[in-house]
Amino acid sequence: MNISTENTIAQPVGTTLERYIMRKQAEFPFANGELSQLLRDIALAGKIVNREVNRAGLTSIIGSMGQQNVQGEAQQKLDVEANIRFIRALTNGGEACAVLSEEEDDIIHTGNAQGKYVVAIDPLDGSSNIDVNISIGTIFSIYRRVTPVGEAATREDFLQGGRRQVAAGYILYGSSTMLVYTTGHGVAGFTYENSLGEFFLSHPAITIPTSGTVFSCNEGYWFDYPQYVRDYLMQCKREGQSGRYVGSLVADYHRNLLTGGIYLYPPTRKNPSGKLRVLYEAFPLAFLIEQAGGRAESGTGPILDIVATEFHQRTPLFVGSPALVEQLLAGAAVAPKEESVEQNHA
Repeated sequence: MNISTENTIAQPVGTTLERYIMRKQAEFPFANGELSQLLRDIALAGKIVNREVNRAGLTSIIGSMGQQNVQGEAQQKLDVEANIRFIRALTNGGEACAVLSEEEDDIIHTGNAQGKYVVAIDPLDGSSNIDVNISIGTIFSIYRRVTPVGEAATREDFLQGGRRQVAAGYILYGSSTMLVYTTGHGVAGFTYENSLGEFFLSHPAITIPTSGTVFSCNEGYWFDYPQYVRDYLMQCKREGQSGRYVGSLVADYHRNLLTGGIYLYPPTRKNPSGKLRVLYEAFPLAFLIEQAGGRAESGTGPILDIVATEFHQRTPLFVGSPALVEQLLAGAAVAPKEESVEQNHA
């Protein structure tokens, strides 16, 4: 038999997401499989959305719906599709008693009053990029409910604060589809194998490099940025760093997580309180980056210390390699007071 054939026949395909979740379940003394099932439900919806994204150009689901969502943003057809898929999966799974979505104004009650968890989710971030075949993603955050089991979930279940998250992550629909998540015990990444219909562990124990040579922001807003942000970006350029910006939060974040870098969405004149949503964008990505050894800041304090008082509250976001974020904060610390971003931190 050919030696190369001997080396490839019957090679293990790897650890599936299902097996990985089961092995890690012991990390949660209060869990009896509910959180594990919840993560599987999110993965299932991600597989379905992945299918729709991959065939979008062959169907009639690309383009705008011709209406706006609760954020005042143009709603894409795939936004609606993804929202339906994730809510349906979380409802049918039975473990989530309620869901908060970027696409909905208020809490979505699943009818699972016995469920012990609530989920905050951005079903499809960057969906306008689908028309030009650029990577997009899903971002999710999971909390253990604080209201009594058996009752309807309330605002308090979603406004617990970023440090009360029990799990968070994202799904990237790109050249390959990846699910990356944390349960507060490090970060792991899984790549989807289309022919088998499974996510396989491909990036165990992800750790962001301490520093990097990439900055990611929309420089089209240059003259609307605070001076300390412009000073920092000029320093990056003088040092020969590379500007890399896809315009899809999950894609830019994912690249910097793996290779090192900083993502910036500063306050602007139009959005002095920032643009990104606290509960289902900033909180989950901040939780994950801290678990990977990085930092996430608003400009006036850690993202995870923000006291959220509204479902669709917004914040500036500076997230990535700790050395780069620290360098930015050094400039923010000496910025004139009028440039400061008002945030309600604990």
